[in-house]
Amino acid sequence: MTTLSAPAAAAPSVSASKPKPAPGPPSKRQRRRGEARRGARLGLLLIVPAAALELAIHIIPMMIGGWIAFHDLDQRHIRNWTQAPFVGLDNFIRGLDPGTATGAEFFATAGRTVLYVVIVLGFTWVLGMAAAVFLNSSFRGRGILRTLFLVPYAIPMYVGCIAWAFMFNQRDGMVNTLLSDLGLIDENPFWLIGDNAFFALVVVSIWSYWPFAFLMLLAAIQNVPQEAYEAAALDGASNWRQFWHITLPMVSSANGALVLLMALWLFNQFTVPFVLFGPASPDQAMLVSPLIFSNSFLQWDFGLGGAMSLLLLLGLLAVSAVYIRMVLPKGREDD
Repeated sequence: MTTLSAPAAAAPSVSASKPKPAPGPPSKRQRRRGEARRGARLGLLLIVPAAALELAIHIIPMMIGGWIAFHDLDQRHIRNWTQAPFVGLDNFIRGLDPGTATGAEFFATAGRTVLYVVIVLGFTWVLGMAAAVFLNSSFRGRGILRTLFLVPYAIPMYVGCIAWAFMFNQRDGMVNTLLSDLGLIDENPFWLIGDNAFFALVVVSIWSYWPFAFLMLLAAIQNVPQEAYEAAALDGASNWRQFWHITLPMVSSANGALVLLMALWLFNQFTVPFVLFGPASPDQAMLVSPLIFSNSFLQWDFGLGGAMSLLLLLGLLAVSAVYIRMVLPKGREDD
């Protein structure tokens, strides 16, 4: 008699879910990625206010100025300036045509501005470098002299220009009195009109800007290793040879940045002539920026002013690009 076996136990279901292991702590690489993402988001949030201000203060007005340069915008259309007639390149042709009074004035002003930049930048660099080399050595009273040299830079430019205008404006003022006492002039001239206006503009500009050159060059010279000067002195090198072969090559990067910054500032100079001469500068001291202001806000020819502004921008960009191309590789090699 055959014995029946008990039914086999049911096999466990293959599809039964297994409990998932608890997630472990994030790895070091994951933590670094998370920190990097959070840092990137924080950086973007921090630059939003600066980007918004840059857009509102510079980018949008520059775009509007470029739009105005191609339109005939004057006092007839200023109330509804967006409906000013489009004139294409007519404003640029007027500004660049030397056969017209406007073009001749623009080219004469541009040449005078280049001369102004060369003179002021040259004297500013020489004074700043001489003061930086002199005050790089240790002697009693060096801190006091450093403070005094920075006074013109600490005083607001507007205030300093007002003081210079007061000294130049009077025939018996401080400037003429000092020159008379030194025997340099026989009669007291007017300094803010005629041919003397350009000289007054140059003097005030040099006084205003040379402390900045001194500050940048002093900071660069202080980074030159003192051992280089000591080794050169042991080899019998004079102070002039040390300056020419050690100081100048070691501060070439700072020199390049200084010349570029100051050339751009001086070519766009507006504050000094505006405070010295008022809204309308004398013809002998007219620079490009005051000329643009005069065409735009005194003669109400905004189209011509916009065209000149755009030409100035393109010219400065081209010169800056060439200068950076020539100077920066040397700075990288020095670094």
